[in-house]
Amino acid sequence: MTVALAQDWHLSLLGAWRLRRGSNTVTVASREQRLIACVGLLGCRHRSFLAGLLWPKSSETQAAGNLRTTVWCISHAFPHLLLTGADTLELHEGVRVDVAALQHHVATLQSQPEARIPDSYLDDLSRADLLPGWYDDWVVFEQERLRQLRLSALELMARQHLAAGEPGGAVIAALSAASIEPLRESAHLLLVQAHLAAGNRAAAVRAYTMFASRLEGELGVLPSTQLSELVSAFHPH
Repeated sequence: MTVALAQDWHLSLLGAWRLRRGSNTVTVASREQRLIACVGLLGCRHRSFLAGLLWPKSSETQAAGNLRTTVWCISHAFPHLLLTGADTLELHEGVRVDVAALQHHVATLQSQPEARIPDSYLDDLSRADLLPGWYDDWVVFEQERLRQLRLSALELMARQHLAAGEPGGAVIAALSAASIEPLRESAHLLLVQAHLAAGNRAAAVRAYTMFASRLEGELGVLPSTQLSELVSAFHPH
């Protein structure tokens, strides 16, 4: 019964923090948002760990008190959301969390190279910024972890499209990766390869030139020989 009730809850952490029960979005105070987001991202954790993580500048006693108050507020306002153990906290197993679903799906596909990442995931991977505007240390770490997962998945999509003879799809996936991390050479390498596979040499040269200029301007280095040689036949240096 508890799991069935917990399945009414859907926690969104991508793009913006949002908690829904069924089709209704509920209003949650900032302190409660942070605890819910924390256990939504990190899973089951000891109470003392969560208190120290969420109130790092408070004394141990103050942090523990803040945590108890926050747990009480959540448990009374949002039944069947938190699972409260004697020493641990976590979300009920039936609560759906968008970032967990995305991470699980991408990890499954990456462990099965023969499986294609559905194109429907392109938007999620391109725009799925985790809790934008949150700057807590623990959030920043999780943001970077998800960012790397998104980048590797988008590059995998680009390689899959290239292998399948679909350069248009490869261009879009590679561009999405490059927009997340503009100085990531592996993404630009795939972008140039995709343009060339589509027969668009001018687009390949333009992509290479823009990347080379930015790389030299910001880091003072040149693209790798592997990337440069892709366009060297029709782009004199």
